[in-house]
Amino acid sequence: MAEGGSSPPAGNATAPDQTLLIRGAPVLFVLLWATGFLMAKFAIPYAEPFTILVIRFALASAMMACVAIIFGARWPRSLGEAGHIAMTGVLLQAVYLGGCYAAIYAGLAAGVVALIAGLQPVVTAALSGPLLGEHLKPLQWLGAVLGFVGLSMVIWHKLSFDPDHLWALAFAFVQLFGITAATFYQKRFCPRADLKSGAAIQYAAATLVLLPVMLWLGVGEIDWQAEFIFAMGWIVIVLSGISIALLTWMLQRGAAARVASLFYLTPPVAALGGFLLFGETLDALAIAGMGVVALGVALVNRR
Repeated sequence: MAEGGSSPPAGNATAPDQTLLIRGAPVLFVLLWATGFLMAKFAIPYAEPFTILVIRFALASAMMACVAIIFGARWPRSLGEAGHIAMTGVLLQAVYLGGCYAAIYAGLAAGVVALIAGLQPVVTAALSGPLLGEHLKPLQWLGAVLGFVGLSMVIWHKLSFDPDHLWALAFAFVQLFGITAATFYQKRFCPRADLKSGAAIQYAAATLVLLPVMLWLGVGEIDWQAEFIFAMGWIVIVLSGISIALLTWMLQRGAAARVASLFYLTPPVAALGGFLLFGETLDALAIAGMGVVALGVALVNRR
């Protein structure tokens, strides 16, 4: 309350709207991010994985550059600032998604890839204290562990591991490094980067990094069927546009460990989507795991 009984500043009139946006952003992010697994399943039969990624990043970069120009977004004022933004894009897009696709391409089961990626909130929670000064309370640590346990329950029936796929396992840990490092790098070096111009730079950097990889592996044949075009449109506009903007926005305004905990929710939501759209199995253990994940995320985000 203002001193002397004066009225609150006019700027506070938007506080309820801002509060609603802050509360709704995580829910929307989880729902949109989870569709990435489903859209990848639509797109991969029609093109090579790294070809899909390069097309995605190139189109997303052009799209976000147009959006930035139309809305008069602030562009980096120095090469150093632009370099930090580009590095975030390389870590978040090229290293994280590239490692994920490479692990699956090398023969590692998708369930194992998802489980290793699920370590990210725990690793982020462990490093948030020494790197960012964001120390979790005991209940939040319990939530981080419960989230990983619940994630394991959701994908347990999909887990299989072949010790011959050591390179694939290495790629899976590369993706874990990418998403974790991107979280800290964004918080440390790009806390106020413009969402629109920043995304354009990030996707351009990811395109340049993965383009040689695509050429080395071979572009392959692209079957431009309606399903592929729809999946790519969704991946570029919804995932690379809206969901990444939400993630960056939340990192700029929230603790890294709390934002990272949201990634626990995406595999259960994706599993539910696979059950509804593709008829994939969803047993009692997976359903119980969803509840454990939800409890873990609630504890991590408990104020």
